[in-house]
Amino acid sequence: MCGIAGLAGPGSARHEDTVVRMGRSQSHRGPDGTRHTTAVDGHAVLAMNSLRIVDAEADFGPYVHPGTGLALTFNGEIYNYRAVAASWDIPLAPGETDAHLVLRIWARLGPAALDLLDGMFALAVYDPRDQKLFLARDRLGEKPLYWRTEGTALAFASEVSALLGFGPAPVVVRPEMLAVETPLGVTTPFEGIQLLAPATVLAFDITTGDVDQHAWWCLEDVHPWAGDGEDYNAALDTFSGTLTEQVPARVPRGDFALLLSGGLDSCLLAYLMRPPVCVTVRYPGQDRLDESAIAATVAQDIGAELVIVEPGIDDLRSALPHITTALDYPMGNASTLSEYMAYRAVADLGIRVVVGGLGPDEFLMGYARHAFSLFGPDASLAAGLEAYRPLAAKLFHPADEPLQPAEKMTRLILRGPDPDGRIHDLAADALRRADGDLSRALTLTELATAWRPLVMTSDKLASAFSLERRSPYLAQDLVELAYQLPAHFKIRHPAEGKRILRDTARALGLPREIWNSREKLGFASPVPTWLTGPLASWADYQIRAALADAPAALRPLLQGGLTHRGRWDRTRMQALMAAAWLADQPVPASA
Repeated sequence: MCGIAGLAGPGSARHEDTVVRMGRSQSHRGPDGTRHTTAVDGHAVLAMNSLRIVDAEADFGPYVHPGTGLALTFNGEIYNYRAVAASWDIPLAPGETDAHLVLRIWARLGPAALDLLDGMFALAVYDPRDQKLFLARDRLGEKPLYWRTEGTALAFASEVSALLGFGPAPVVVRPEMLAVETPLGVTTPFEGIQLLAPATVLAFDITTGDVDQHAWWCLEDVHPWAGDGEDYNAALDTFSGTLTEQVPARVPRGDFALLLSGGLDSCLLAYLMRPPVCVTVRYPGQDRLDESAIAATVAQDIGAELVIVEPGIDDLRSALPHITTALDYPMGNASTLSEYMAYRAVADLGIRVVVGGLGPDEFLMGYARHAFSLFGPDASLAAGLEAYRPLAAKLFHPADEPLQPAEKMTRLILRGPDPDGRIHDLAADALRRADGDLSRALTLTELATAWRPLVMTSDKLASAFSLERRSPYLAQDLVELAYQLPAHFKIRHPAEGKRILRDTARALGLPREIWNSREKLGFASPVPTWLTGPLASWADYQIRAALADAPAALRPLLQGGLTHRGRWDRTRMQALMAAAWLADQPVPASA
């Protein structure tokens, strides 16, 4: 985990101080050192915040290729960099890491080098030979990268706050922030600032000012499972083998911590990675949310230290400003406080790498909304998902008006109004790209909507504490295999999603209480209950204060937050985060 920033355009060297300030503003992403370099032709300045994980003695970036003048600034980890170096006969000297491999393989192949990289990354390469700046992100967008143009220049950074150092950007509220609690696609709530899409490479021509973007990897291009659709055991063997090969490859050198919720995903990682430290979160008096007993059993089995974090009401009040600053803008995530407090505990231990279990729910049908889409609400409720009746109610309709698959997916993922029908269009497009396969369409819909805040929250909150966040289930081979599998290999019963992962855990000898668990909790929190109980007056005050100067487009969200709804409703928390975010904006907001 590092941070990157830079500027490209004619005479960029004259703005070196601006890039230096941009880099310094995100120094928490790389506390080991922040440096910058100016391209040999003076048309680009790159900065890099370094967090040395691969090699404690590694050189600080940015890096310059002596033969070509290529300059690279790099954020992330390439897990197969030594294998790529060996395959392409690229020598790596002591103190050289994955970034040096990326620079040298790019010098040979250009953007085609991205296909060889297995890992998480955001990078920028300036090539003085044809005066082009290239930006690129990893396949699933684990590492953020924002950019903007101004006149003949293009600026980029890991964080929006750093780009605001290049010049102000008025707040603009996107409609989807009301629909699904987050901007979608490449948009941000800042005029002129875009998020580079995952698996995308951008080329900026200094001489013409042209910007060209294209995807260098597409999940839907992966062909369906080539084996017999009924030969589940063969698929299980393939999946288990891939999992036990790829996950240990993500184990860092030295100490690291695992976020251990007590659920299937994180428990399986614990047995495969054997972390020295596990961190779990529980809330006193909230027995329904407490999985610490399972976490304790797992930690004891693998010989790990278990750190139990117990956030309280005062923690939410004090952490909220830091959370909203770290995130750059509000993002919907039910476990934000839990995740934030867990990262803080890891940082307090002096550990630099933290591992989490993102991925299986999206790729292996792990959410209740997937069951409702695939099996219908009645069958799913009867199968044991009664706790999700409010979600199922979104699908209840007159018998003579059956809902189409895209409409089902839309209703289940919406958390607010969708007046422009954008969420429905995304779901319909996912169904088209998946050739009508509903389980694959559900995965593509997740990636187009709910996925972005999950990965961005994980990266940004971890980075706020100078931690590198790793998500082993996002290994390319695992993701592509999961997408290939037929639906009944992933879910055969409404209350038994992630079938093939459960059976892998069972085959590996994990305790029955782990692979046989049905209810998904993760790091759930009682924050919605607090906001309608002991923190009700405080929350009302914060939201009402923001309403006075809020842009018109955001007022429905804030007004909705003043209504005390059910104890698990997230609208109030989202309104509170939006209020804190607006209070932190130095420029006037616009609708």
